[in-house]
Amino acid sequence: MAEKREKALHELLSRTMVDIYVGPENTHYILHEKLLCYRSPFFASIFYDKSKDEGRSKDLGLPDDEEGPFNMFVGWLYSGILPVPEKEQDLAALFEVYLMGEKWSIDRLKETVVETVRTFYHSTGTYPGLRRVQYIYANTADGSPMRQLFVESIARFLTLSEEIPQHWAKALRNNGPLAVDIIRAIHDWHIESRSVPDPREASVDRGRSPGNIKLNGHFNGDVAGHDKPNGRIEVDEHINGDSQTNGLNGIEHS
Repeated sequence: MAEKREKALHELLSRTMVDIYVGPENTHYILHEKLLCYRSPFFASIFYDKSKDEGRSKDLGLPDDEEGPFNMFVGWLYSGILPVPEKEQDLAALFEVYLMGEKWSIDRLKETVVETVRTFYHSTGTYPGLRRVQYIYANTADGSPMRQLFVESIARFLTLSEEIPQHWAKALRNNGPLAVDIIRAIHDWHIESRSVPDPREASVDRGRSPGNIKLNGHFNGDVAGHDKPNGRIEVDEHINGDSQTNGLNGIEHS
């Protein structure tokens, strides 16, 4: 069976418009109904099932959503592009856009956000902070692409760190599902048995030696291509073991 052709933007700019009211201030957006419903089964179920009466006003309130992230969503809706984050703080709005994609069943939007976030962390040599990971875990379900990206990233971060940061140690003790997911991510690397210390051998060195872990044919920091495990770990100076972090608990190269 031939793959379904993706419709071009001009084919989706129908005359029928819908009114969307966002946030506590009811910021008004007028969007093309066909485009919105083509991208989202959620909106299609609302606007296409409400009434076939052409004279009836079509509007929807989204009081729990924020205007800033919704602006980004509208930009993506018409262009397929999201703004490139320049600093870690810029990711907050992107995470809200991702959750919109989850809530409104827009797979392409989720894919775009995940790729944008992945590119940011890779290009900056950093990893998601504890606060970011906890937020995504609290608002997504198993199988979420963003959750998967975070789990696999943190698995690498913790494995290559000289020691597990105190706030991460406490978080993992208090969040069993996250800890299990990280263990599963490490298991999926299929590390060669000869690269893993065997505590049953009396002569084995149980300490961490740089370069002694081989992952898929690469040693330690060469896995992701550019970041090495001998950088320093940045955390908040006021960390008290709770979920308060600055989102920058990654590796920064000296």
